[in-house]
Amino acid sequence: MTRSDAHHRIDYLEYAVASIAASRRFYGEAFGWTFQDYGPDYCEFRDGRLTGGFFHGTPTPGGALVVLGSDDLVASEAAVLRAGGRIVRPAFDFPGGRRFHFADPDGYELAVWSQA
Repeated sequence: MTRSDAHHRIDYLEYAVASIAASRRFYGEAFGWTFQDYGPDYCEFRDGRLTGGFFHGTPTPGGALVVLGSDDLVASEAAVLRAGGRIVRPAFDFPGGRRFHFADPDGYELAVWSQA
């Protein structure tokens, strides 16, 4: 038996959100994600490479830090702010690049990075 390319790799992410509509708006506006609804309480998102879902529930910020890539960190930060996110850790340098952390409308903390 051979292993698939997906073996032991992140395949899907799910977030409990207070408002699916607000999450769709935020991630669509900030990052250009697309969406597929599966009933009133579940929405799948696609970022062009990875899929995941928003389900209606009580947000539970924390857990693993999800890091998004960017070709233009300054433009990504501006998009987050325009969409209603807040910066929780301003952009900083690290070996290999630069990144900032933000909180989405439900309080989930994510990061965006770009290569140096």
